[in-house]
Amino acid sequence: MRSGILLLDKPRGLSSNAALQRVRRLLGGIKAGHAGSLDPLATGMLPICLGEATKIAADIISARKRYRFTIALGVRTTTGDAEGEVAATAAVPAVELRQVETLLAGLLGASAQVPPMYSALKRGGEPLYRLARAGLEVERAPRVIELYELPVLALADGRLELEALCSKGTYIRVLAEDIAARLGTCGHVAELRRVYVEPFEHEPMVTLEALASRPVAADWPPLLAVDYPLKHLPAVQLRAGEAARLLRGQAIAGSAPPGERQSGAGAAVRVRLYDEVGTFLGIGAEDGSGAVRPRRLLNFGTPAAPQ
Repeated sequence: MRSGILLLDKPRGLSSNAALQRVRRLLGGIKAGHAGSLDPLATGMLPICLGEATKIAADIISARKRYRFTIALGVRTTTGDAEGEVAATAAVPAVELRQVETLLAGLLGASAQVPPMYSALKRGGEPLYRLARAGLEVERAPRVIELYELPVLALADGRLELEALCSKGTYIRVLAEDIAARLGTCGHVAELRRVYVEPFEHEPMVTLEALASRPVAADWPPLLAVDYPLKHLPAVQLRAGEAARLLRGQAIAGSAPPGERQSGAGAAVRVRLYDEVGTFLGIGAEDGSGAVRPRRLLNFGTPAAPQ
């Protein structure tokens, strides 16, 4: 089974799951999952984890993302974007670029954001967007997000184009409504594109059209290695025989070199695990003294017991 990460340039009008299912069909029904949803309105980078790469999707979801988006000022919609119905209108005050930049600078850093009703978050097993479509609204707990960069790209004709480098869990629709309110009006997201998900900012994306036009069904697109997004974790290379024991769930006591300390003494540190020839085995945890325990391993089959 092929395993790796495909960076899809998701088209507008498709949900993330619909895009994922098209990729699966085009690649022969392989096991796959996407790392971080995009609204149907949104375009841009949607990491698709194929095969055993699905086991490290959580590390991609937790990474920072960069978005480019346009706020249409003066109109608020039911969904917070261009797909919703008009819910309110307001005059758009005259503002200068410097005023906007000063306002945005005040939004940088950590803050609490209440997720929108039109989201895939669930309440009692039911996605919030389904409740919203039924005319229901429920209380949502605020979540801590962080904005690292928020530059202005353009301001003209009642439209404000921005970029945002932000933490996981940030809803750009909510951010856009907040910015519009601080400018003394209302607004919604007219256009939204995810520029990249870290650490893939310099990697090319592939379109569904390119996947569909491959000359041979067996001609796979280039995939990023499963361990590509895990380079922030210390690497541990196991000696001969250790990998076999670890893949059977056994700890390797006092034999692997300690990873770089990332927390207080005695705390387990996640590490990348490699066998003696450099094959990536998965994620483990080491206790600082060299002892390593398996945490999330790739499935290569159980190796023969060492002689």
